[in-house]
Amino acid sequence: MKFLIILVLTPFIMNDFLLFDFNEKTNPREWRIIDDVVMGGISDGKFKIDENGNGMFFGRVSTENYGGFSSVRYQMNKKDISNFSKVNIRLKGDGKNYQFRIKDDINSYYSYITTFETTGEWETVTLNLKDLYPSFRGQTLNLPNFDGKFLEEIVFLIGNKKDESFELKLDKIELVK
Repeated sequence: MKFLIILVLTPFIMNDFLLFDFNEKTNPREWRIIDDVVMGGISDGKFKIDENGNGMFFGRVSTENYGGFSSVRYQMNKKDISNFSKVNIRLKGDGKNYQFRIKDDINSYYSYITTFETTGEWETVTLNLKDLYPSFRGQTLNLPNFDGKFLEEIVFLIGNKKDESFELKLDKIELVK
């Protein structure tokens, strides 16, 4: 009987860890692009769901007009994530560096960020939440690192201070204890 209860409840328990699972039913409009055009740049990022159901963030970053970044973001209802210490992201990058950014409060002017490298292959990137540091417009702030209590926004950003095309495929984003 215990085995049956565990078997029935496991999918529900596991889903509590899942922040986002991309698939062919994902509405790409849930993810919003913000490029450097907000400050006069001409970078051009796009987001879609590809034929395999993966989220695909792609485009071109330009440093012209003092630009140099593209980002895609997902806002959610405030989640208590205090029982988790890491985030796993299953993705396929293009060998470039990307930033993973979060906000614990959507109204906050700054984000907590970290940078990760991609290999060009499917991989799971594991990031420690306590290592995300506060930043605003590329400047590290003199504030504590992320306290790991709440989450309201997830962002992927590319801004490597050079002109480049990019492509980041996303499969799954989940929290880990």
